[in-house]
Amino acid sequence: MDRAQKEKVVEELGQIFESSGVVVVAHYVGLTVAEMQDLRARAREAGGAVRVAKNRLAKIALEGKPCESITSLLSGMTVLTYSEDPVAAAKVAQEFAKENKKFEILGGAMGENALDRAGVEAVSKMPSRDELIAQIAGMLGAPASNIAGAIGAPASNIASILSTIEDKAAA
Repeated sequence: MDRAQKEKVVEELGQIFESSGVVVVAHYVGLTVAEMQDLRARAREAGGAVRVAKNRLAKIALEGKPCESITSLLSGMTVLTYSEDPVAAAKVAQEFAKENKKFEILGGAMGENALDRAGVEAVSKMPSRDELIAQIAGMLGAPASNIAGAIGAPASNIASILSTIEDKAAA
């Protein structure tokens, strides 16, 4: 890789570190190509991505970025899993690590906050942005359905009372 290519990689990594809601750093020693492709596919489905980069270039790209705290994690064969959604990459990495013992999560960063292995696990258990939106929409819709039920209830009560009166009159 010549100097121009290295500068381009550093610039790309810098954009990743700035725009990502969460970055998870892991060792991937012993993963097969198929397993790595599976990880990339899962990350893509969740709205994230996976990147393998030279540690030295990643450290240069981290200088002055909010997640500079993960510099110490960049040693050995590391892979970066990242996403704009602050939860998606952590969930993908955590699920993949449970299924594959060769994928070892070292830690990560969520904005300026450094995360250790337990921190990444805690973030992965949080609801994603889409799940939160669905929960809020459900909460907003619930009062409307309760009002509709309350308005419709008196009419059904009157109808049942009238039918009871008719049955008694007929008997």
